[in-house]
Amino acid sequence: MNLREVLVRLVAACEEALFRDLMHKHHYLGSVSKISETLWYVAQWRDQWVALVSFSAAAWKCAARDRWIGWDSRYQFDRLKLVTNNSRFLILPDWHVPNLGSRVLSLCEKRLIQDWPKRFGHPVLLLETFVDPERFQGTVYRAANWIPVGTTRGFRRTGKGYRAGMERPKMVFLKPLHPQVRELLCRPTMDPSYRSGGAKIMLKAEQMQSLPDFFKDIPDPRRGQGRRHRLATVLAIAAGAVLCGMRGYRAISDWANNLGQKARERFRCRRENGRYVVPSLYVIRDVLLRVNPAHLDRALQQWNEVYGQKDQSLAIDGKTLRNAIDDQGQPTHVMSAVGHQTKICYTQKK
Repeated sequence: MNLREVLVRLVAACEEALFRDLMHKHHYLGSVSKISETLWYVAQWRDQWVALVSFSAAAWKCAARDRWIGWDSRYQFDRLKLVTNNSRFLILPDWHVPNLGSRVLSLCEKRLIQDWPKRFGHPVLLLETFVDPERFQGTVYRAANWIPVGTTRGFRRTGKGYRAGMERPKMVFLKPLHPQVRELLCRPTMDPSYRSGGAKIMLKAEQMQSLPDFFKDIPDPRRGQGRRHRLATVLAIAAGAVLCGMRGYRAISDWANNLGQKARERFRCRRENGRYVVPSLYVIRDVLLRVNPAHLDRALQQWNEVYGQKDQSLAIDGKTLRNAIDDQGQPTHVMSAVGHQTKICYTQKK
């Protein structure tokens, strides 16, 4: 068998039933459902199926993977779509040929870089897989230059979360598809090509100039001594950054530092030595932590009323806030009304 003749392609819709049957018959975990972002591949040699591979959504929680990446929970929640899981890998009976497995994995990696953005609208930067050490040693993955990063803790995902059951810890292997994958996944602000989800609005000059006016009546919680930036300017920059898709204090600060002199002038930034300067990360975080959230929410709703009139329809979306527990010990749920065209949040209700 000449391994150079082995080809990998996507499974056609008319072949999916056969793919499931072969997985169910020959893989010890059985077949896998096609849920969310999933791609199925078949490896062929002279028109004969020799191996089946499935890639699907990454595990929500994997301590070994997350330690290797180095990201925090906020970045993980937003960027987990850039990681995909090799959920099934099956070499069919009578085709256990030396080096076939590593050859198929290598071909799949090259296909994924092209197929994933075409199918789901965003790239994939990292592959993961879990190997049962009582059945396998991960030899194929090691031969394909996958990186062993540790083991799972033996938790099994259920409909109500995660619980420790009879599941055995699995070995965790990772395969970077980008040389700076850890740096990319941990950046405060990612390049637009790596972002997933809906489009973010772009602020116009008029909107930049108007934002400080909506915050000018908010009481300043800071002491008068040492104030270098007006409260309205700090809040306007933070609001503008969030409207443009930034999440987290550092991302807001990076967005502010990248503003040009004209944009800084529109936000009414402080002028020093002939140039406009933006508030630092410390100032932005300190202000947002101390300002009255009710006053801030009211000002943002007033801005929405003026600049959110282009929406012909609204979407109602609900979220459970992370680590936000009310007085009764229950998680906090927030419903939001969001405009389809502008992506502006008109109002929120706890």
